[in-house]
Amino acid sequence: MCGIVGLHLRDPELYPRLGELLTGMLDQMCDRGPDSAGMSIYGDPTWSPAGHATVSLLESPIPAAELAAELTKDVGQAITGIDLDPTTVLHGPVASETLVAAIRAVAPGARIIGFGNDVTVLKGMGNPTELAHRFGLPNASGWQGVAHTRMATESAVTATGSHPFSVGPDQCLVHNGSFSNHMSIKHDLERHGVVFDSENDTEVGARFVAKQLAEGVDLEKALLMLNETFDGFYTLLVSNSDSFAVVRDAISCKPAVVAETDRWVAMASEYRALAHLPGVDNARIFEPEPEEVYVWHRQ
Repeated sequence: MCGIVGLHLRDPELYPRLGELLTGMLDQMCDRGPDSAGMSIYGDPTWSPAGHATVSLLESPIPAAELAAELTKDVGQAITGIDLDPTTVLHGPVASETLVAAIRAVAPGARIIGFGNDVTVLKGMGNPTELAHRFGLPNASGWQGVAHTRMATESAVTATGSHPFSVGPDQCLVHNGSFSNHMSIKHDLERHGVVFDSENDTEVGARFVAKQLAEGVDLEKALLMLNETFDGFYTLLVSNSDSFAVVRDAISCKPAVVAETDRWVAMASEYRALAHLPGVDNARIFEPEPEEVYVWHRQ
């Protein structure tokens, strides 16, 4: 079934409350996905300081502090390691490509689950609200956040298989539903050199979108191309450093509701996840139309 929540803040006065508000939204979706959960936060000064690249890992064979020390020696800049079990977060004043390459050399067994200049991705198994509090999500700040509660249907219950899938710089995708033709698309992407980390059908969608963005297509066009290519039932929320987008399949049987005010834009699988947001009583509230791409940009 799965539950999606996302919050894009327009008003900087709300930035310190991003984690608090997103945690409240996520809590309302626990019964839609009790298996595992994931969340991404854009702009938190502790996890993703300005001027630093941030990389999130699962299955690191080296503790966070030791890994950070090894990476510091390798890249010649001070790298900070944060242990948010089972996720490890690393950041430092280097290019994200440099930090990713160094991690792959020092800890080749680790799974990179997010990277970029703005985003921190956190994943784990178990109750989503408990995970959020263990990670410290209520204290996070920033301008944008996405979270997902998972009820596994297409692959095993693992932290790696939970959403969001972040496979391009500062890009995240969460998904409620299933893609029925994902294996044929996966094989086609593999023929073009794309490497996969899981058996999850959502990862195929995320890598398809990331490939289009890397080739210069904008987010709206990339999601229109996804609609043309993928079969199945789905609601998707896709984010990057400057955009927040929602799209549904042609039948739109997977629920979605959007609320928009001058201060924020929010999306969730059900309205109850939006009901506590400040000013929601005056929000424009609607269900996204089938196959229409909705995009909001950072101001």
